[in-house]
Amino acid sequence: MCVGLAMDNQRYLYISDIEKHEVRRYEIGDKNGTLVAGGNDRGTGLNQLNIPTAIFVDQQQTVYVSDHNNHRLMKWNKGAKEGIVVAGGHGYGNAVTQLYYPTGMFVDTLGTIYVADSVNHQVMRWPKGAAQGTVIAGGNGYGEGANQFNYPY
Repeated sequence: MCVGLAMDNQRYLYISDIEKHEVRRYEIGDKNGTLVAGGNDRGTGLNQLNIPTAIFVDQQQTVYVSDHNNHRLMKWNKGAKEGIVVAGGHGYGNAVTQLYYPTGMFVDTLGTIYVADSVNHQVMRWPKGAAQGTVIAGGNGYGEGANQFNYPY
């Protein structure tokens, strides 16, 4: 089942599939696509994903994936067989080194990652190479207040 979509500057379409635990790249007219992340069953290995949701593709065709059930964000360089954990990856929780079912994300031109940390009801920023993130919005529990979120996606 397709959940995430992204397009790169070459007009390739990227699709995350939560049942196959993979991300594929498609050219116009392509029926099968090319595997660019995961595809080795569900798991916690660096060559595996577990419910890949949001995806982002940068100018170098690097693919960033919200690895939802592994509570981490993965970076897959073009042609890589394994990804690199760039945020989270220390189990679920609310510490600044953890994520709790990450969903939507964006990566800016400096490589800073912005991610919806769903169950923690917050948005976090992870500078490139950082071992921990900072809360930039929400983080005040579930609620209706101006400084609160309800499972941001």
